[in-house]
Amino acid sequence: MSSSQPIVDPGPEPGTTAGGPVDTAGARSRPRSPDSPESSPDHRYLLDNARVEAGERFTWLAELFDGVTRGHFDRLGVRAGWRCWEVGAGGPSIPEALATTVGPTGYVLATDINPAWLDPHGGYEVLRHDIVGDPPPQPGTFDLVHARLVLVHVPDRARALATMVAALRPGGWLLVEDADTELQPLACLDEVGPAQRRANRLRRAVRELMTRRGADLRYGRTLPRALRAAGLVDVTAAGYFPVGGVACDRLETATVRMVRAELLAAGLANDVEIDAHLAAVDAGELDLTLAPLISAWGRRPG
Repeated sequence: MSSSQPIVDPGPEPGTTAGGPVDTAGARSRPRSPDSPESSPDHRYLLDNARVEAGERFTWLAELFDGVTRGHFDRLGVRAGWRCWEVGAGGPSIPEALATTVGPTGYVLATDINPAWLDPHGGYEVLRHDIVGDPPPQPGTFDLVHARLVLVHVPDRARALATMVAALRPGGWLLVEDADTELQPLACLDEVGPAQRRANRLRRAVRELMTRRGADLRYGRTLPRALRAAGLVDVTAAGYFPVGGVACDRLETATVRMVRAELLAAGLANDVEIDAHLAAVDAGELDLTLAPLISAWGRRPG
């Protein structure tokens, strides 16, 4: 993140986000020693776009969630001529899908705090943008603003949401999709043996790292209320999460490799169990799942 950030980290959760996952970082603080007090969270984005595994995560997040997101675009009536802002785009798949839908008479802006994975020649405009620290681009002009797996990682979520609402034209739609890891925290729903129990221990460890960086692992469930509080009307929400399959496996592998050093430094896992988990995933022994993706949308009155 989607992720602003990709977001996702399912989790994106997740940004990152998101959009995605996902990739908004918000305010950043110096890294803490693993033994330092937990008095203040470290707000650096755990699933940083700068890492090589980010590209793998964007690929598999797109495989898992792009169909869901495009279905919501269809439901909201996205069509030729619309102006769309993809916040914390992360990878290129959603900006490309929007650019195809709105056509040459429309406009798509894709922003990210680190837009390195976006294509400046992909039929959409690319802009480096921090959804917390920067004002909304082209305020009051967008028919659709979308963020996936972004806000769950942003400490100042209310400010980020207000920025997105300010970018909408009267009658424009905001679609926010974020994970709720507390709602379904397991990596393996069917904890039948040691490999599944190990997978769930490592998922808890990753959740701990996210919490230390200021992620709100219950944020997904709050989206309908948050959108109404931001002044939107006709607010609706839906949830989705996949169980099993190659995309879940490959996303898990990329994520664990991405945060391996942090898990070790924090004493939350050791090399033996991480290697055993990755081997079990590669062998197809686990039916992995993700936290539910909660999608909520609302319209700016006008």
